[in-house]
Amino acid sequence: MQKQRVLLLSEGFGAGHTQAAYALSSSLRKMAPHIQTKVIELGSFLNPRVAPLIITAYKKTVSSQPRLVRMMYRSNYKKSLNRFTTLALHRIFYTRTIEIITQLHPDVIVCTHPIPGAIISRMKRLGLDVPLCTVITDYDAHGTWISEEVNCYLVSTLQVKHILLDRGVEESKIRITGIPVHPNFWKRHSKEEIRDQFGLYNMPTVLVMGGGWGFMKDEAVNSLLASYSDKVQVIFCLGSNEKSLEKMKKDPKYIHPNIHLLGFTKEIDKLMEVSDLLITKPGGMTCTEGLAKAIPMLFHKPLPGQEEENSHYFTSQGWGTPISSLDDISTWIGRLTDNYEDVARTREKVLDQIASYYPLQSAQAIMDILENNKISS
Repeated sequence: MQKQRVLLLSEGFGAGHTQAAYALSSSLRKMAPHIQTKVIELGSFLNPRVAPLIITAYKKTVSSQPRLVRMMYRSNYKKSLNRFTTLALHRIFYTRTIEIITQLHPDVIVCTHPIPGAIISRMKRLGLDVPLCTVITDYDAHGTWISEEVNCYLVSTLQVKHILLDRGVEESKIRITGIPVHPNFWKRHSKEEIRDQFGLYNMPTVLVMGGGWGFMKDEAVNSLLASYSDKVQVIFCLGSNEKSLEKMKKDPKYIHPNIHLLGFTKEIDKLMEVSDLLITKPGGMTCTEGLAKAIPMLFHKPLPGQEEENSHYFTSQGWGTPISSLDDISTWIGRLTDNYEDVARTREKVLDQIASYYPLQSAQAIMDILENNKISS
């Protein structure tokens, strides 16, 4: 069978976008070995010196100026990237994109971040004849995701589909597939083996995650959790935030047999499997991974924009709760220690609720595009 090529483009503004691209790549290879995939963070690939500086500046802005970020998100909520902005981005940062496409010769291009999506849309207006698929990686749809040149949108929910329809996107271009997560999150692992691997105990366990950037560094929350270490096991996963990780390792209150401090790991699926409560920033990818594991979630200070919308959606579905005060955490600790069987039964009900969810729908949608493109050509 002739090899088909899928190019997946993302950006480093938040780890979830690239995780979605790799998850989709993994699912495609699992379903169809004849499909070749390539994942690229486009800006970082083309500008390896400049891109990290821009991403670092973005991180600082998001963490230190949330009101400004919220204002910018809302003021441009329904606006696509205009052609002048796209032209400027193309000429300053993405001039060699056509070289990548010419070299890799993809049969379809999939974008999991709006900026490469806008760049490829511009190239399609200029004559590029490759199907473009946009994967919206949150439970909302900012206007920057939308472009006339997109051939197919993969969205998380019916609600996001209606947002696109209200903005003039043709219904035939929209497929509700859920956000793609790595197939490992849909597997059921042996908890005993996981505990042996990570040196964990068989006791109520809380997993604390700050996303790939490790934004979860609230001293009040972390100290409160540490104070319960005689009753529950706490896993702090700091992602790429090595500074916070080293600081916590030196702090006496986190030196306890039931407290585990981790940096970046590719085995979050296992940690979610063996944990009973997830305290996290509500990124679209993390929320979807948590849903796949049916783990109860507490959402900590959502970042303005997408995270706020993700928190609203999961709260409305009963899959998570925003932290309004430290009492919310204490209440949950009480449930884990006093009513653990009820928590476990509720988790089993959620697993039954999502059992019909087909985790490879996104990959199937890409395969359909490839098949339709082959027939039309």
